[in-house]
Amino acid sequence: MFMAEFKLRFGDRKWYVRRIIEAESLEEAEEKARRYAELMNKGEVTWELSYVIESKRPLIVGDDELKKLA
Repeated sequence: MFMAEFKLRFGDRKWYVRRIIEAESLEEAEEKARRYAELMNKGEVTWELSYVIESKRPLIVGDDELKKLA
């Protein structure tokens, strides 16, 4: 499992979103993320791929994460 972060731009505003990418390799995940950004670029908001990382437990805040922070 991989996680991709995208930078979104609308006028002078920008923000970031993350998406889970299902892929067998980092290269496949990066290609899917690039394609996703291209397909999302149909409106006024511009999508740019920032990075893709491997992630075993993406965006989960559970007991393990809380123990690590304590």
